Amino acid sequence: MKQTTALRHLLDKPGILAAPGAYDALSALLVQEAGFPAVYVTGSGIAHSNGWPDLGLVTLTEVIDRVGKIADAVGVPVIADADTGYGNAINLMRTVHLFEKAGVAGIHIEDQVTPKRCGHYEGKSVVPKEEAVKKIEAALEARQDKDFVIIARTDARAVNGFEDAIDRARAYREAGADAVFVEAVQSQEEWRLVPKLVDAPCLANMVKEGKSPPLTVRQLEEMGYRIVIFAGDIQRAAIYGMREVLKELKEKGSNMEFTAMAGFQDRAHIVGLDRVQELERRFLSL
Repeated sequence: MKQTTALRHLLDKPGILAAPGAYDALSALLVQEAGFPAVYVTGSGIAHSNGWPDLGLVTLTEVIDRVGKIADAVGVPVIADADTGYGNAINLMRTVHLFEKAGVAGIHIEDQVTPKRCGHYEGKSVVPKEEAVKKIEAALEARQDKDFVIIARTDARAVNGFEDAIDRARAYREAGADAVFVEAVQSQEEWRLVPKLVDAPCLANMVKEGKSPPLTVRQLEEMGYRIVIFAGDIQRAAIYGMREVLKELKEKGSNMEFTAMAGFQDRAHIVGLDRVQELERRFLSL
């Protein structure tokens, strides 16, 4: 089954699809290993792993290179952050083509002005609703695989208020978006209202210490959400762990007593050393 079709099947099932955010192939393999049915590729995580803040500074080429490696590494559908599409509606059409070619099952596209900002940063701006609708229409026309999922994200809550965000989400759904994503709602009541006010599968972004009140997967499911992403958690945990082992090395000159790390063989197993060694035995042994 194509990964795009697999994602469609997951979205057609009852309940909510939880997809933690990966930023490289290794973190994506860990999401898969943990038993999650899909991987979310976080644009913010890619930016940070390249040493940049999430301010639209990473190029489309850099993102596609990373996304392609992730999609190639895992056997579950990949949903990727496509930012604003890296330009206008015509730029977005090429962006859709490249993400499809990279092997992802779906993307979300936002209505911020290019270059964008992290959805939980201050200082965001959005394009006019009519322009964003045209971009959604262009994205839908550009996709070659009709199962490729197009998710429309609006960042208007922080700019124009909740009512405008809902109005935009409805318009994007009417334009043909497969799902909608109202970013950075600001209360539990707003969380509750989005799926009630927008007749579409809705995506929730759970950001620890972000603009939105924290909810569990079960709470979001009960509210009617169909997808929840946890964009930055894996990377933030990795940053914490790296700092801890570096602190141990700096203070003690050794990490031999440091136990909060994966085993040497475990790391090799995650990336398929056993499989490659078996192939070596089959095809390189004379």
